[in-house]
Amino acid sequence: MSHVHDHDGLDPESGDRRVSIAIWANALLTIGQVVGGVFSGSLALIADALHNFSDMASLVIAFAARKIARRPADERMTFGYGRIEIVAALINYTSLIIIGFYLVYEGVMRIIDPPAVGGWTVIILGGVALVIDSLTALLTYSMQKGSVNIRALFLHNLSDALASIAVVAGGTLILLYDWRLVDPLVTIGIAVYILYLSFREIGQPIRTLMLGSPPDIDGESLVENIRRLPGVEDVHHIHLWQMQEHQTAMNAHVIVLAAGIEDFEIIRCRIKQALEDGFGIAHSTLELETTDRACRNALLFGHGAYEDK
Repeated sequence: MSHVHDHDGLDPESGDRRVSIAIWANALLTIGQVVGGVFSGSLALIADALHNFSDMASLVIAFAARKIARRPADERMTFGYGRIEIVAALINYTSLIIIGFYLVYEGVMRIIDPPAVGGWTVIILGGVALVIDSLTALLTYSMQKGSVNIRALFLHNLSDALASIAVVAGGTLILLYDWRLVDPLVTIGIAVYILYLSFREIGQPIRTLMLGSPPDIDGESLVENIRRLPGVEDVHHIHLWQMQEHQTAMNAHVIVLAAGIEDFEIIRCRIKQALEDGFGIAHSTLELETTDRACRNALLFGHGAYEDK
C-alpha cells in the first residue's frame, strides 16, 4: 500500500490540474516574451522570459514528480519514489544559477554598448507577464504550504510578478526619457534576484540528498529525551535523515538496563512512541544492547568509534 499523501490540501487530480494550467500559461508567456524581446531589442524582456522558462520547466518537473512520487515502494526503490522531487529541485536551482550568471554577463556587455529598445513592446509584454505570473502564483498558493517543491514554484512566480513590474517600469522610462541603460540595469537586477533565491533555496535539497539530519530536529534534545526514558542507559550510532520530504527516519543503538526479552520490547515501544510524539519520527529502527555487551567508544552520531589518543 502506498503511503504517499497529498500535503497541499487538494486531491491529487485537482492539484495536478492547477499545475498543468500554470505550465501552459508560462509556456505561452515565454514564447511571447522571447519573440517580443528579439523584435524590440530588450534584454530585460528576454531575461524575464528565461526566468519564466525556468519556472515552466520547474512546473513540468513538479507535475511529473507528483505523479511518480505516488508510486508505492518496491524491490528496486525500497524507500519509495518521493525523493524525485528533491532531485528535480536540485537540477532546477542549478540551472537557475547558470541562467543568473549568464544574464549578469549579458547585462554588463549591454551597459558598455546599449542598443535601441522598443519601449511599447516591453510594456505590453511585461504587463501580460504580470497577469500570468500573478495567476500562476494564485494557482499554487494553496498548494505550497505542505510541499517544498510547490512552495519554491510559488516563490518563483511571485518573484516573476515583481520582475515583470520592473520590466514595465523600465519600458516606461525608455519611452519617456530614452534612457537605454535602464534595460541592462533591470536585467542585472532580475539576475541578482534569481541568484539570491537559488542560493538561498538550493541548500535544502542538497542537505536531503546528502542524508543530512532534518533541519527542524534538534539532535541534542532528541538524545536527552531518549536518555531520560526509564530503562535507557545511553544511546549511540544515531542516524537521522529524510526518506522523503515529510518522512523522517532514524537508526540508533540503545544501551538498556533489561533482564529479559519482555523488558526489551517495552523499552523499544517506549522509545518509538517518544520519537513519534516529540519529534514526528514515525520510522525508527532501534538496536538494543545490554550494558555488558554495548559497543565500546561508540560515536554518538554516525557509525564508528572514538579513536584513542
